[in-house]
Amino acid sequence: MFTFGSAEEFLGSPQLNDTSCVISDVQMSPMNGRELLANMRIRGYVAPLHLRHSIPDESVRARALEADAACFLAKPFATPNLIACLDAGLLQPGHVGA
Repeated sequence: MFTFGSAEEFLGSPQLNDTSCVISDVQMSPMNGRELLANMRIRGYVAPLHLRHSIPDESVRARALEADAACFLAKPFATPNLIACLDAGLLQPGHVGA
């Protein structure tokens, strides 16, 4: 597992090619979570991206899922919910582990 200080740092890292799953916050600066997801897809990376947000807002959730997020978690969330999202993302079609 790796952590990064920003989306840009992750996209420029050597770990990008070996990433099986990404968990990101929706609200980051300067590149937000949906922009990170779009940037990954443009570059051809299909690793599932799970977005989390501190406010349980249905419109934010809908936009995240429309942008191809594998899962959306509103904080606080329970560990079983995170595990279910990770399992679902890793089993999606096109993923290396599927």
